Parts: sequence; C-alpha cells; structure tokens
Amino acid sequence: MPVKIRLSRHGRKKAPFYHIVVADSRAPRDGRFIERVGSYNPITDPATIELNFDRALDWLQKGAQPTDTVRAILSYKGVLLKKHLLEGVKKGALTQEQAEEKFQNWLQEKESKIREKKERIAKGQKEVMAQRIEAESKIRQAREQELAKKLAAEAAKEAEASAQEESSPAEEQQVDEPVAEKQDDTPEGTPAEN
Repeated sequence: MPVKIRLSRHGRKKAPFYHIVVADSRAPRDGRFIERVGSYNPITDPATIELNFDRALDWLQKGAQPTDTVRAILSYKGVLLKKHLLEGVKKGALTQEQAEEKFQNWLQEKESKIREKKERIAKGQKEVMAQRIEAESKIRQAREQELAKKLAAEAAKEAEASAQEESSPAEEQQVDEPVAEKQDDTPEGTPAEN
C-alpha cells in the first residue's frame, strides 16, 4: 500500500485551510486517512504551520512519500534535514551529538529569519497606515479649505445682496408712490377699472 503525506482541504470558499495527513495514495483528497500530523494555513503571512514533528519524521523514515507542497512544508520545518542527518548518523558520517548540534543551529537561524520577516511585515503595515493617515489628513485639510472658500464666497454674496436690498427699497418707495397717487385720484363712488 503506497502511503503519501499530503494535504486535505478544509475551510470555506476562497479561504482554504489544510490538514497535513498520512493517507493511502488511492484514497480521495479529502477522504479517508491514516493519521493527521498537522495543519497548514496559507492565508496568514507568513503561513501558519502546525506540525507534529516526531510523527512526520517517523512516517518519512517508514517510507511515506510527501507531495510537492508537503515536501516544501516539511523542509521549511526542518523534518527533511533531521531525516538527512539521522541517515548520516546511521551511515557513520556523523555522531548523534554533531547531528543534533547542526540541527539546533539550523533551527535557531530559521527562527531568527521568521522573526525578522514578521517584524518587517509589522513595520511595513505601520508605515502603510501612517501614509494612509497622512493622505487622509491632506484630503481633509483640502476639503476644509474648499469649504472655507465656499462659505466666504456665500458670505460675500449675502453681504452684496443685503447691500443691494438696502439701496433698492428707497428706489421701490419712489416708484410705488406715483402708483399710489393714481389710485387716490379715482373717485370713491366709481369702480376702479381693471
């Protein structure tokens, strides 16, 4: 029975989440499996990988073949390096202490790289947020200036209109008075013509 270490898809549409499983190669992708050895979430940055290191290593030593994606995940977590070092110990090229020391050094370097990447991502997000806030404040200031100009223009129009109204009632009174005089000239007993 050929055994594979592969991904089993879960999660909703456009938001995948995978289980890393050991399964018979003839079983369906999301079907029956022998053992679940971890999970993989590609949506996060960096991707979140939870792995039972010892069980994955044990299955690799028994001959389980990882798929390409799982091979990359196992390499990222150091399972393939550990398997390689243990084979070197079996052949006598290394001692167990040397192999463990090499693996621990690699693990520390890997963790520092991951930490640096997370810090770089966080710093980038802060810079993007600062740029957004700065751009929004510039837009807000521009809008406030436009609004102030509109209000000043409206105030000037109102002042001009009120100045015209103050000068125009005197003219209207002069025009209205002759009309009023014509009405007074009509005799009271006769009806006014329309």
